[in-house]
Amino acid sequence: MGIIIRDQNHALAEHLRSLRMKRGLTLQDLALSSGVSRATLSRIEKGEVSPTAETLGRLASAFALPVSQLLTPLEPDYVPLLRRADQSIWLDRENGFSRRTLSPPSGRLKLEMIECEIAPNQHIVYDSPAFPGHEHHLVVLAGPLTLIVDDVRYELSKGDCLRYQLRGGSSFATGDQPAHYIIAMA
Repeated sequence: MGIIIRDQNHALAEHLRSLRMKRGLTLQDLALSSGVSRATLSRIEKGEVSPTAETLGRLASAFALPVSQLLTPLEPDYVPLLRRADQSIWLDRENGFSRRTLSPPSGRLKLEMIECEIAPNQHIVYDSPAFPGHEHHLVVLAGPLTLIVDDVRYELSKGDCLRYQLRGGSSFATGDQPAHYIIAMA
């Protein structure tokens, strides 16, 4: 399961539970729509575990929200400048994945930038996008990265930029080296 830095697991748990309740969903309803077991959802909502990157992806699809909006309670109130020391970091140790929110959080603005790192020999799969047509611009900062978007395979290297819209599943894979990249989403 993932790990949230700065002991924010409880805030995330409450937010996910609130999203489910506002939509009138039972744990079983959410389990069926997300493909995440009812038991796992219960443990996440109780703050016993933090979701993995793949689980967050499934929940984002079930709620039709970007992952960033699932992680909203981890962000401070909107300010135009967000210093590196104040940027929120979410870790998924199971998949060797870290996600740093670079953009100042804002529910009013659409574009957001995320800095990600994936450890060597990892494979992270997202079954579906948060919502069809979600636009991404991914720039590789270091290491090779294999990205599959809607069944099209891209072998990316340092400096490569891939622009795409998600309509189906996607996956990120590393080989013997870690990958470090920035992704802008709108």
